[in-house]
Amino acid sequence: MSGTVSRLSGQPSDDGAPAPIAAILDWPGLGPLARLALASPYAVSGLVKLLDFGGATAEAAGLGLGSPALVAAAVIVTQLGGSALFLTRRWCWLGAGLLAGFTVVATLIAHAFWTFEGLDRARQAATFLEHLAIVGGFAAAAALTHRRRAP
Repeated sequence: MSGTVSRLSGQPSDDGAPAPIAAILDWPGLGPLARLALASPYAVSGLVKLLDFGGATAEAAGLGLGSPALVAAAVIVTQLGGSALFLTRRWCWLGAGLLAGFTVVATLIAHAFWTFEGLDRARQAATFLEHLAIVGGFAAAAALTHRRRAP
């Protein structure tokens, strides 16, 4: 039998992870903690926007979006509601989808790197790719949460 043995489950680990790492990966609190880390910028942003609705409206207007108050309200509901759903096991997939979809739309609007030149283009492209990585994180978290629920 190759691989290491997980300290928590006692089952062999065929991925080659050392026992201390396997124990961390097997820790039941890791999933919720990782989801909290992914959702925290959205939850905080939604709360800040809720507490400063005028600022949120001005931000939407500054991006050239029509009906800025409606956009700001939709962003707040998406960020707070999506974060809350993402933190649950049952509705994690829905929260992940809402936050990932929001991230894609917001990134296309606010970080359209192809409209910039020189160093600004490189900075915007890096931010665009960072946000793409966050979308991947939402997908991975939802998939892992779903798999842990399966019989």
